[in-house]
Amino acid sequence: MEMEAADEETPLLLLQPYRQDVGSEYTSDGSVDINGHPALKRNTGNWRACYMILGVDFCDSVAFFAVARNLVTYLTTVLHEIKVTAAQNVSAWVGACFLTPLIGAFLADTYLGRYWTMVASLPIYTIGLLVLTVSASVPTSYYVAGVHRTMVYIGLYLAALGSGGIKPCTAAFGADQFDSGDPMELQKKGSFFNWYYFLINLGSLLSSTLLVWLQQNGGWGISFAIPTVLMILGLTVFVGGSKVYRFRTLRASPFTSICQVVVAAVRNCNLQLPDDASVLYELASSSSSAESSQKIQHTDQFRCLDKAAIVLPPLDKTCTMFPMCSWSTQVEELKTLLRMFPVWASFVIFYAVSGQSASTFIEQGTVMDNRVGPFAIPPASLSIVGVLSVLIWVYIYETILVPLARRYTGKAKGFSQMQRLGIGFALSMLTMVYSAMLEMKRLAIAQASGLADQNVPVSMSILWQTPSHVLHGAAEVFAGIGVTEFFYDQAPYAMKSLCAAFAQLAVASGAYFNTLVFGIVAVATTQGGSPGWIPDNLSTSIIKVSLLLLISI
Repeated sequence: MEMEAADEETPLLLLQPYRQDVGSEYTSDGSVDINGHPALKRNTGNWRACYMILGVDFCDSVAFFAVARNLVTYLTTVLHEIKVTAAQNVSAWVGACFLTPLIGAFLADTYLGRYWTMVASLPIYTIGLLVLTVSASVPTSYYVAGVHRTMVYIGLYLAALGSGGIKPCTAAFGADQFDSGDPMELQKKGSFFNWYYFLINLGSLLSSTLLVWLQQNGGWGISFAIPTVLMILGLTVFVGGSKVYRFRTLRASPFTSICQVVVAAVRNCNLQLPDDASVLYELASSSSSAESSQKIQHTDQFRCLDKAAIVLPPLDKTCTMFPMCSWSTQVEELKTLLRMFPVWASFVIFYAVSGQSASTFIEQGTVMDNRVGPFAIPPASLSIVGVLSVLIWVYIYETILVPLARRYTGKAKGFSQMQRLGIGFALSMLTMVYSAMLEMKRLAIAQASGLADQNVPVSMSILWQTPSHVLHGAAEVFAGIGVTEFFYDQAPYAMKSLCAAFAQLAVASGAYFNTLVFGIVAVATTQGGSPGWIPDNLSTSIIKVSLLLLISI
């Protein structure tokens, strides 16, 4: 199992001479097996372990999208929530699903390790899905006022809590199965990440087609039961493969490092900074690990934080009250996080636009003609266009756009990180501009057809929403994948997992921003008996839904 942080030095020191005796029989990166013994290459890790980890990733993807893709429809048609409340609740739940990974990352990095965090989270996830399945399967004649709604939300938020221990751990734990000191295994690690993202999209595709179709035809119970069964199987297989996993020793938590710097800087706020930054305290490390060699050069930005690394006199009483536990590298790591904050904040708006595809886009689709030949397309299923758009745009980006841009910019990646993010933001803005124009056109048709007072679909094909999903898919390739690369490249060596969690926190913040906007709009536009900008009958909203869509720009 993964070892305690306090013991991290001992096993590494003990393993070094042992490896010299056995040659390449054991991994060279300090990983151990479930019993804490040096990991044998032939019996642990590699793809034999990743298959089971990827299975959990697939189950999580199916479960999340099975609920998220059409939750707004369930809340409005089964729980009979008004549209603005349903949109708020969808955004709040999606936000919770991407906020809880911070809890999971903290537990994994500080106390439990990635494996035990996943083992503890999977049953919670499964129980949440089971509660949701049972509540959706009970006949309406047995509903008790308030009880059904309460059970639905208990199931939703238990699932959100469970997913918080899965999302930040699956990719990292899968990468742990490859020996970082073996060039052959390092190549396989790159393939693992390809399959990781492939299975996320495959789970989304399955949920957006088969499961959404079941939901649209009244099969809410069975549509929730399928991911529940998958999650039970995933838990069984994952735990059953414990003997073949490789485990990494726990190290000092980045959360602890950040708190140390902040507290030390506050306590030393009255001290004078030295003119020479080289005299700031730096911990002398005897470790030969990779992260120990990653010393960040001193910067003059956020100089107030440098006070955390002031060397205090040996007899200073402050030194005994607060031992010197912060040092220059930790300070610079926190400065790096602060410099990345503006980029993070900009993605709150980007993910607010993404959240619209799971709420207002679907509500818009319900009042459009969803017949395509002999088929009726559920509004939530049109999101598969976005999934396919991502897959297609990834290929176009890698094979066409990057080589073409490389000729003009001379950059190895074709685009700089800021250029890539900027293009993604522009495409995201165009997505909302098009959606707003589409809504204005739909409302004009409703007025001309005399359907403004009736909450029925207008004679406008739902396929007109396709460009919105295509544009947003392109925006995801440029900005969504780009921000993951940005946080990984710019993050300090010891804080890459934490920065990955921050990227997911941007998704949560975007969802909560949507909830805030919907709440403000609902209060501000329903005064004096007005139906508001998002009434239950969207055709009476004239142009106001279009304006709400444009707010996200």
